[in-house]
Amino acid sequence: MPKPAVVKSEGPEVVADDVIDRRQRRSFSVQFKRRVLEQAAACDCHGDVAALLRKHGLYSSHLAQWRAQFTAGGTAALAAKPAGRKPSQDIKDRRIAELEQQLAKLASRLDLSEKLVALQKKAQELFAALAAAETTR
Repeated sequence: MPKPAVVKSEGPEVVADDVIDRRQRRSFSVQFKRRVLEQAAACDCHGDVAALLRKHGLYSSHLAQWRAQFTAGGTAALAAKPAGRKPSQDIKDRRIAELEQQLAKLASRLDLSEKLVALQKKAQELFAALAAAETTR
């Protein structure tokens, strides 16, 4: 949700700023996530984890998610993933599909040209037969 427009007061009039600042999603580095996980693991008294989360402005869901990622794949799993939907095909599969489409087009053109050559041969044979019939008369 965008922030409200910044309002500037110039004399008796109030002028709204043209630029609307957009809020950005927080992103955490792998080192920060790792450090918070280590600090949370070191907490032994009741309420220490909650105090740690408040100190860093985090939610318990952050900690749970980071723990699950770390146990699943180690430090590499804590790295940020690119936003958006994963492509349904990778680059190789897209290239293969593109080449197969080109192959189908070329095969149809080859078939058409072979039929045209066969038609030309038949026409040439007919004209040769007509020419031979004209010379024999």
